[in-house]
Amino acid sequence: MVPPNLLMFITFHYHRMQLMEKGDVENQTDITEFILLGFGDLPELQILLFLVFLVIYIVTMAGNILIIALVVTDQHLHTPMYFFLGNLSCLETCYTSAVLPRMLASFLTGDRTISVGGCMTQFFFFCFLATTECYLLAAMSYDRYLAICKPLHYGTCMNGKLCLQLAAGCWIIGVLPCTITMCFMSQLIFCGPNEMDHFFCDVTPILKLSCSDTSQMMLVLHIFFFPDAVSPFLLTLTSYVCIVSTILRIPSTTGRQRAFSTCSSHLIVVTLFYGTIMIVYMLPKSSNLRALNKVFSVCYTVLTPLANPLVYSLRNREVNEALRKAVRKYLALPKNAD
Repeated sequence: MVPPNLLMFITFHYHRMQLMEKGDVENQTDITEFILLGFGDLPELQILLFLVFLVIYIVTMAGNILIIALVVTDQHLHTPMYFFLGNLSCLETCYTSAVLPRMLASFLTGDRTISVGGCMTQFFFFCFLATTECYLLAAMSYDRYLAICKPLHYGTCMNGKLCLQLAAGCWIIGVLPCTITMCFMSQLIFCGPNEMDHFFCDVTPILKLSCSDTSQMMLVLHIFFFPDAVSPFLLTLTSYVCIVSTILRIPSTTGRQRAFSTCSSHLIVVTLFYGTIMIVYMLPKSSNLRALNKVFSVCYTVLTPLANPLVYSLRNREVNEALRKAVRKYLALPKNAD
């Protein structure tokens, strides 16, 4: 059996020999780092952008960590809906940390270089966490579907075992396709240019810089596109179609408002996440729309993790009550100590 490292070495040099025969990489050296252009075309705004994104990062991390702490410590939040919310908040802290720290460093130092290995690592975590979020949002929508459309069976259907299975399944399904994708991406050859017109390592700009054959990579991406993106989106959409139709059949206005309030926060997060992703990946890849592409990329990589704690804390009575109890308990500690 051929060792995996030896197989990758042979494959790498096989592709390189093919390219050299065509004269594509003659007199060129392998690229060891990329330059993330990001928002470098706005030099006069670098400090302002640094401060804005720094505040967003601090608020995002603090808000999501606070939600995790409340879900873990408050007994009233030990329900399936808040179990999934805690998973989502944990995911968002990792998701935003995969992109923002590197971007903040480039604003502060002006160094926009990233090694090829670092770029691949960033893409892996971005891919893994984005895929996991798609499935986690679908699991949360299924939970709301059972709570609103099947209230009499909710307690027996959405038990602790099923919650654990759904959450674990979301994380496992998220990591598997991205690991396979990275196996193919690690075989790509980069021989110049090395400027990436983006603020993080996404699949499209990476493939654009590769000077090797990307047909296998594109085939893998198309194979995983339906199970990783379309399937969870359709599950989420179907759940909300059933939820809305059930809510509209509730006779009283108060009942409709109460039912809608249990899923409105999640619906806002879903709309923001999927809406911006669809715009980014369905926009024509023309040079005139690059700036717009970056703006919408900021929405689903930076603003969605920020929206999660803000939306759930501002619009959720149980979370607000748990937060007030935690603050009262914290303020009472010095008095008890005396």
